[in-house]
Amino acid sequence: MLLAGKVAVVTGAGGGGSGQAEALRLALEGVSVVVNEINETGGRETVRQIEASGGRAAFFRADVGNEQEVRALIRFAEATFGGLDILINNASAPFGPQGPLEHWFDPIQVDLLGATWATFYGIEAMRRRGGGAIVNIGSTSAIGHGRKHSKSPGYEVAKAGVIRLTTTLGWLNEKERIRVNCLVPSWVATPEVKTFWDTMTPQRRQEWDAPDTLISLDELAGAVIRLITDETLAGRVMVWWNGEPPRLVPVGDPGYAALE
Repeated sequence: MLLAGKVAVVTGAGGGGSGQAEALRLALEGVSVVVNEINETGGRETVRQIEASGGRAAFFRADVGNEQEVRALIRFAEATFGGLDILINNASAPFGPQGPLEHWFDPIQVDLLGATWATFYGIEAMRRRGGGAIVNIGSTSAIGHGRKHSKSPGYEVAKAGVIRLTTTLGWLNEKERIRVNCLVPSWVATPEVKTFWDTMTPQRRQEWDAPDTLISLDELAGAVIRLITDETLAGRVMVWWNGEPPRLVPVGDPGYAALE
């Protein structure tokens, strides 16, 4: 896919994190970007930065955990810029230091159902354009049976669901020319993660299985661009462990290394 002249929606694109980095990179490539965020100040700041660099952007406040607001978001993109070619399901519900039996449902509502609704209505809009590209954002904590998980079961379930949503929609490329792929990064240098990582003691890093380096926001945005533009990729999952290059899960992978 050639990016210049395309229209994108990036959910959760305020606040200086990965969504903002993705929106800024798309705008630099000539894409008109609809910036979605529940934090209006953060979302409008992303728009300001895009416009200051000569790009085109518009802000739309929507809680992606609300189906009707997601539908309105997609309609806004079509009404404002004439269509929809690219969707990045980046929005994620925050979770703090609650215990493992708390904070289950916000991530499922936002990370999983939000991505599902945006994909559903995004497909409708992309059909009217003759095709498009969707990138979901997962997490390595949801795939490694032998690695340490996050402390939120709801987050794990949501991200595992997003990965499976991606692979089950691989057929859309051949039938509708709509490609759905998923980026599954490990520790990314968002402001919150970097602050937490910077203050960790060696013992704390060991307890959290923390990496020696973080994936930068620019690196993450570059991987998203690859998934959008590489027309050979559909229904694929790109896993990115810290300190390693991003790699694709092989087609037909059973999802486990061994059985016992």
